This record gives sequence, structure tokens and C-alpha cells, in this order.
Amino acid sequence: MTLRIDISGLPSERVRFAASPLAELTAMLHVLAEPGHHPQLAGWAADVWAGLRPELAERLREAEFLWRSSQADFLIPARPRPTLTEELDDVDRVDDETYVTAALVTTCGGGRAHSAAPSPLTDRAARERALDLAHARGARQEAFAERLLVDPAAVRARVRDTLEQCAEAFFDAAWASAVVRLATDLRLKNDLLTRQGIGAALAAVSGAVALAPDGDCIIVDKLQDKATAAHGTGVTFIPSVFNRPHLVVVHAPGWQPVVQYPVADPAPTEPVSLETVTLRLEALSHPVRLRLLRTLARGPHTTGELAHTWELSAPEVSRHLAVLRRAGLLTSRRHGRYVRYTLDLPGLTALGTDLLAAVLR
Repeated sequence: MTLRIDISGLPSERVRFAASPLAELTAMLHVLAEPGHHPQLAGWAADVWAGLRPELAERLREAEFLWRSSQADFLIPARPRPTLTEELDDVDRVDDETYVTAALVTTCGGGRAHSAAPSPLTDRAARERALDLAHARGARQEAFAERLLVDPAAVRARVRDTLEQCAEAFFDAAWASAVVRLATDLRLKNDLLTRQGIGAALAAVSGAVALAPDGDCIIVDKLQDKATAAHGTGVTFIPSVFNRPHLVVVHAPGWQPVVQYPVADPAPTEPVSLETVTLRLEALSHPVRLRLLRTLARGPHTTGELAHTWELSAPEVSRHLAVLRRAGLLTSRRHGRYVRYTLDLPGLTALGTDLLAAVLR
């Protein structure tokens, strides 16, 4: 499964790498709402919550609809500005229907409305659907959605005021600390883009982002099948210190494509592809292969030994071993006329971590 951004015919200058204060604040708010996604930032999140005024803490909980399960598209700017205030001014210019529709998208990867879909502000069925989804998220989120649909101007003003209060409470200090890493990352990416082209710049963004062989499409390895186009408007890449392990992509119809990616760790690990994770899960889904792994976990074995242990035919064992090898769960070594198979313990051990990273990506 992939998310594809069509860039055919797009001039190179319309591929942009830039930092965004609002996008980074959104990433921080997501960390505060879902600290379990970001164990490396759990201490920071706990310190921020402990220092928040009760009123601001309650405001963040009531508005988390905008950044918890799925970041509202207007919070990830396609044209980043130098300051949070300037980016919030741009959000203020978004019309109510666009703002409300984006605000009420509750689930990452799904529910992005078609450009011709009716607005919940004007269409009764769309309104009821939005309220049903909000109800499933809890009383706070239902109340937020109801207020937004009744008086969008008042809610928008309250959200902006909440974000401005966040700046004073914790964002300004965190941004000052993060901006050096962001600037370093941007120098690298823009240098690669200028000297070696978009393919090299994308490779430096993440192992989950690549340029298609024909150069007409950016492919993002995510658990969704979606497509969007950057024709005329371009595509923006925004680095983030706070959004790891997520790879956020704005792809809804009517919005310019934006990719918010985590800056590289000092010792980065290459993300395992969804194809590899899927192969491993499929390999482990068969009871016979689980029995073979149980034996191989105790030491190297040949095909004949495995067949004898489990009363199977050698060809049947060979077929199952081939599946396990393709999934990267086995290694083999020849000893004379025998081939001995060994369980790849690190690969099996990392499966849980790799699966979680793929799901959260």
C-alpha cells in the first residue's frame, strides 16, 4: 500500500523544503495527546502537562479533535511562514466550509472528503455523519464538533487563542531548541535538491519516501492506498523534531500536498518496508511454519531433520522454508552436502517494533 503524489511536469523549484512553526506546534500537540506514540518524548510531555494552567489544559483536551487521530490539514501549511502568527493569519483566511470539513476529519488515512463532497455546514447528511464520528470520540469531541457547526467563527477564534497561549506556555521554548536541528536538516535537503535532484533529497527524507523510476511520482510507503497531484501548486516538505515516528501527508482534494517528516536521528535506523512486514506476518500465519520455527529456535536444522521431526515430506518442508526465507526470518549455510537453516532471531524480535512503526508511519 502506498500514497502517491503525482509530480509529472512539475518544475523543480516547486518542490520546497521549509520549516513551519505551526506544523511543529501541531506535532507537539499530538505528542501531548498521544504520548504513547512518542516514548522518547514522554518526559517532555509530562513536564508540559504539569506546567500548564488548568484552563489551557482543558482547552487542549476539548480541541484535540484537530491533532490527535488526524492532524487537520490547515495545521500543516503548504507555504510555511517565518512566524507562528503569520501562519495563523493564513489559517484565518481559510473559508468556514473548508476549515470545518478539515477540522472534522477524525481518522488518519480515511475520511478525507472528495472535493465535491457536501459540507457539514450546509448538508444535513454530512452534518449528521460528522456528529456521529465525533460522538464516537467522546463527549468532549462531540461538544467541540457541535459548537463548531453552530458557530464556526467563535470556535475558530477560540482555537487560535488556544494556540497562541501554547506559544507562551511551552512552544516558544521548544521551538527555540528545535530550530537549530531544523535549519541543519533544511541545509542538507536543499543542497541535495540543488546538486543531485529530487531523488537524492527524497532518499534523505526517509527510507519510506522515494521517487518512482519514471520520475513522475513521489511514493510514500504508508498503510493506505491514496493518490494526489502537485500540478501547478507544488509539494512542500516540512522537517519536524517532534513528529517521529509519524510521516504526515496532506493529500485531500483541494489541498496542496505537504509531507511532514522527522529529522534524522544521530544514528538513524532504516525503516522496514510495509512489504517486508506483510511478508513476515503472512509467513507466521501458517501453523506448520510456526512449528518449524519452534524447532529452528533451538538451533540449526536441515530440511531432512525438520521433515523427520514433524512427520512431513521434504518437499513440503522446503516450500515452507522458502516462504520464511523470503520474509527474512531464516538464514542458511551449506555444510558439505547439507544446508542448515537458522532462525533470524533479531528479525523475529524486531517484528513487533517494525509493525508498530509501519502502523504509526
